[in-house]
Amino acid sequence: MFIIIYFLTGAGNILLDMTIKSSRALGSPMYFFLSFLSFVDSCCSSIMVPRMIIDLLTEKKTVSFSGCMTQLFAEHFFGGVEIILLTVMAYDHYLAICKPLHYRIAKNRKMCGHMVAMAWAGESLHTLIQILFKVCLPFRSPSVNDHFICDLFPLLKLSCTDTHIFGLFVATNSGLMCLLIFSILATSYVLVLYSLRTHSNKGQHKALSTHASPVTVVILFFVSCLFMYLWPMVTFPIDKAVAVF
Repeated sequence: MFIIIYFLTGAGNILLDMTIKSSRALGSPMYFFLSFLSFVDSCCSSIMVPRMIIDLLTEKKTVSFSGCMTQLFAEHFFGGVEIILLTVMAYDHYLAICKPLHYRIAKNRKMCGHMVAMAWAGESLHTLIQILFKVCLPFRSPSVNDHFICDLFPLLKLSCTDTHIFGLFVATNSGLMCLLIFSILATSYVLVLYSLRTHSNKGQHKALSTHASPVTVVILFFVSCLFMYLWPMVTFPIDKAVAVF
């Protein structure tokens, strides 16, 4: 089942990216960001899913410490870039619907490129800070990771030292940041819906049709992140199921 979902996800992202790049009609900032989002989503899926599928098919499920840290860095890096891109896309929707006269001035191709570059650079720094303290912790060898990926809280439970402060740091760095960004996104969506009152029925339908997909993605993405990272050093059996989303 996961093999089928993985290949459908990869094929969908590749097709989306090729369609946007080959069509001149899809040259607006929204599709520019959507193209990068599909690329990042492919990278994020490829970091976690193939390893999970291999572990499901093999009897011996082992990973080296360096391999675990590499996966941890990559999954949080690409996941963080995806969060920033979703935020930028929400701002793009807000400008297009609420400030249409300023849209073309504020959102040219050069500005879009700068925003994507800032997303990559900012998340590199954010993820590096999270990984550095994890590498310095002492771990038992061998250890059993109760998860299908190398994630922050499951790995903290394997450490040989008191990790209460580190758990609070992770909850602040990941959980509260997700809560803050989710609140900003929810506010922007409410403002967009409020501004649609003055639009025609055709304009409302067009705006809502382009708004539904990002809202669905944001809800699935952020609710899952908040469930997993907002409570310091608390893990639940359902965490692995939530992480699939």
